[in-house]
Amino acid sequence: MSSRPAAGGGRWIEVDPTRVARWVAGFADRHGSPVASPQGYGLLLTAADGATAELHLPPGGGTGAAAGQVDDVPGFVDAAVAPRRLGLLLARKGAVAVGVALGTELLVSKVDTWYVQGRTAAGGWSQQRFARRRDNQAKAALSDAAELAVRLLLPEAATLAAVVCGGDRRAVDTVLADRRLAPLAGLRADRLLDVPEPRHAVLVGAITAARAVHILVRDPGPERP
Repeated sequence: MSSRPAAGGGRWIEVDPTRVARWVAGFADRHGSPVASPQGYGLLLTAADGATAELHLPPGGGTGAAAGQVDDVPGFVDAAVAPRRLGLLLARKGAVAVGVALGTELLVSKVDTWYVQGRTAAGGWSQQRFARRRDNQAKAALSDAAELAVRLLLPEAATLAAVVCGGDRRAVDTVLADRRLAPLAGLRADRLLDVPEPRHAVLVGAITAARAVHILVRDPGPERP
């Protein structure tokens, strides 16, 4: 479980789907038995002392009307832990990792790397030449990354509940801008995973992050907006 401050107050907590019921029990112990109300993102818990917890379903777990059918914690947990087929796309300028996961299992995957020249301390025309060369190398690498996504992910598009991306947002955006990948772009989850340079181990670890339940907790008191 990880935690980070939330814009506007409160904190975001990431919880494994199998531990959500235990987390809610702890929330009730600290703040009093909560009232649950369905929301477009999942479920809102309002405790007796005024504390709130927004339970956001993981990518592919249901949104909008589907999420509105989750009207209590057991229903939320059932939806969160249900195995889903997810596409994974992790990209940085010199590396890409793509895969398809079902539940916690990585079914297929491919990782590739390309040489992208590092920055140089040289100045003047030399620096400009290095910068152009580096940009061209990065563009070629991301073009190859799009080809990899076309080969591995695109044929699976109709079977995927969502596509979860990670790495550098600009690199991911560039890959998914390929017109052929429009079906995958339409499945893209809002969540962007914070991952290092893509490798197979990083891709395997991304499955856990992709399936995590995000909970926005706001305690009662002056910190609440």
